[in-house]
Amino acid sequence: MAKPFKSTRRGITGALEPGEARLLGALLDDVVTMLEPDTAPSEDPLAALVGMSGADAQATAPDDSAVRRLLPDAVRGDDDEALAFRRLTERSLREQKIGALRGSALLIESSPMTLNDDQARLLAQALNDVRLVLADRLSIESEEDAERLHDIADSKDVDDVESYLALVYNFVTWLQESLVRAMLKAARLDR
Repeated sequence: MAKPFKSTRRGITGALEPGEARLLGALLDDVVTMLEPDTAPSEDPLAALVGMSGADAQATAPDDSAVRRLLPDAVRGDDDEALAFRRLTERSLREQKIGALRGSALLIESSPMTLNDDQARLLAQALNDVRLVLADRLSIESEEDAERLHDIADSKDVDDVESYLALVYNFVTWLQESLVRAMLKAARLDR
């Protein structure tokens, strides 16, 4: 069983069992795959000149609801303006998220982990992205929905795909909460 993250003099420490690290690594890789853009070259010479890919120049809201959670619209209520902002910002947001996910995958390969503040923030962001995807797949829209799944805490209770995903969601949630608590404690100690 994973050990909760703690704030120590050396940094924020925590440990995952090898199976947990493999599962979390696979989840991080899956989210990276979801976020990787279409890399078709642009047919627009101006877009190519400024370094936009074909996907950047023709950005539309993602079809996958989980990707929409990861890459939300910057503007609500005006679809044309939201699309214009998406064309300008989606590429850098995707790259930032993919970098955080890949960096986190490297961090979890060593156990026990000792994280500095930047590494802890990176991992917290990546865990949040994994939770967003799992929440979408489990149709979690509210606290009540999350509470419904909170009762699934043991692999003996798992008898279908949704229960397994709920168990994984609960693990990722616990891990992220543990990390955030350690980060908050470290911030209080630094004052």
